[in-house]
Amino acid sequence: MTSEGWGTPPVEPISQHYIVCGGNALAHRLVLELVEHYEVPVVVLVADRTRDHAPQIEQLSGVAAVVEYTSVTEEALRAVSIGTARGLALVEGSDQENIHAALSAQNHNPDIRIVFRMFNQRLGENIERLLRNGAALSGSATAAPAFASAALGRPNSVEIEGRYLHIAFDDDITSDRICVVADQIDRQDLGRIRLLPEQQGDSAEFVRLAAEFGDQGPIRPGGVRPEPAPAADPEPSAGPMPPAGPVPSPGPAREGEPGGRAALQVLRIEPREPIDWMRRLRWRLLDTMRFFTSARMRLVLLTALAAVLLAFGVLWYLNRNFGWTVYIALLDLAGAAQPDQLSDVAAGTGAGTGGFWQRVAQVVITICGITFAPVATAIAVEVLGSGRRGQPRNPGAGTRDHVIVVGLGNVGTRVATQLHTMGVPVVCMERDPQARGIAAVRALGIPVVMGDGPFEQQLRRARLKHSRALVAVSGDDATNLEAALEARHGNPEVRVVVRLFEDDFASHFYKTLDNAASRSVSYLAAPAFAAALMGREVRGTLSVLRHVLLIAELTVEDGSGLIGLNRHDLEDPGGVRVIAVRFAHGGQLQWNFPDRTRRLAPGDQIVVAATRSGLARLNTVAVEEQG
Repeated sequence: MTSEGWGTPPVEPISQHYIVCGGNALAHRLVLELVEHYEVPVVVLVADRTRDHAPQIEQLSGVAAVVEYTSVTEEALRAVSIGTARGLALVEGSDQENIHAALSAQNHNPDIRIVFRMFNQRLGENIERLLRNGAALSGSATAAPAFASAALGRPNSVEIEGRYLHIAFDDDITSDRICVVADQIDRQDLGRIRLLPEQQGDSAEFVRLAAEFGDQGPIRPGGVRPEPAPAADPEPSAGPMPPAGPVPSPGPAREGEPGGRAALQVLRIEPREPIDWMRRLRWRLLDTMRFFTSARMRLVLLTALAAVLLAFGVLWYLNRNFGWTVYIALLDLAGAAQPDQLSDVAAGTGAGTGGFWQRVAQVVITICGITFAPVATAIAVEVLGSGRRGQPRNPGAGTRDHVIVVGLGNVGTRVATQLHTMGVPVVCMERDPQARGIAAVRALGIPVVMGDGPFEQQLRRARLKHSRALVAVSGDDATNLEAALEARHGNPEVRVVVRLFEDDFASHFYKTLDNAASRSVSYLAAPAFAAALMGREVRGTLSVLRHVLLIAELTVEDGSGLIGLNRHDLEDPGGVRVIAVRFAHGGQLQWNFPDRTRRLAPGDQIVVAATRSGLARLNTVAVEEQG
């Protein structure tokens, strides 16, 4: 059964185009990537041309056509000329729908490149094996590390063969950095930032000469060192090292300079969140109070416990035998002790050796035991019943120093899971009882505040006063902003991280709030989807405020346009930096390989830090046939 299509298919026959299925934010960003940076024809298949981001997509120049079908059916695929397309991106719909559409597309065009969004990454890896030329990506998995790291006040990292690349700002930049990735950083005006600025400083003149003369360039007698530029920013790791002299660190921005700086650095181990075991133990012990559902019940139980301890002390004082005291106290607590008979007391043969006060203590313990038994039974029944009903637990009274995650969609679930894995206490908030992430976080024992009440009330239940950060990652910008502002009102010291699609919202957000960060899921994920659609592997994305730096790995294949190029040809200011090279016969990845004139051969691999446009240029070069 097919769905009726209301869109107008391309009037003229189209081929060698790319198809994007979806009208959400990720589809919008992906289409922008393809038409602006890769300059390829794009046909978009949407469910409704009047909803979500479809109207904005239709206004983009470079979009060949927007076709409307309620689902990705055989008829819809034929309408967008699937048989002559070069690539297909499925970025909307459920995992099951995307799998079905990917397999159908391969039947129509066995050579087409298919990239599909999958929340279940393990299932996606298995489906990749069924496709000739396909890749399964998760937008939430790509973006979640940036949100989690922002909540903890540190940049996220990308792992490359045991080394973790991350972005450091200003005072955190060290002399062994890989390269400067941004300058002129102004948090009040994010448009001024320059990504991968032109390398300058002590090595700039040497790099210029090497680029000009290459292998045949002249050698200056005596190794004369040129004078450095007065306001230069050194970047020793991007080119050959100077013949002498220490390597200066760029340091923080100085007065009169255009702004701060950011650099790419390597850590030997992934940075972990330092949480001492005593704090974790205290948090766990206090959190057990969640079982006591009311203040009145806690008062009763604490009073009974105090009475038992006092009676136990009396028994121990009267008998001077700790083991016997524990034995008789436990029997009394369970109601199984044998009382003294009046005839035994009169004859002086009673079991008790403490007289009247021992009997009083035993009666107290027995009565308190009667109190404990039904309460313990009620708690056990409630816990088991809540688990069977699938209800998440509320945050306990001992919850401290935690991160509040607002919204349990795909991204929120990933963020909460990652923070929990790192050992950071997490509390989630969700208004939709059917949200897919509730079951996932409940299985991890993460407390969830449910309900659609005012944010102020919900945040109070999430123990905002004792939290370290709030991450608002629902699908609505206004809701995320409201949660952040309410959180800052309730706790002026809390760090807020907000998911925002609109850049205008983000600019006002940075200008208004300090100790805050903004991220866009689609902005982080779209470059990876676009690169995968072109057959390239993006190992990860790093955030430079609202900008994205891509870490990609490219393999030089037979017939590739990369053959014969060197670092001079590959690198360009504002676009690409080569940070590591693995030669076909070397086997080991070499970081900051100093020979900028060595040409690439088939089998070589390069790791680059690139902007979106820079990676698009590299992909264009890589697919060109030589000759």
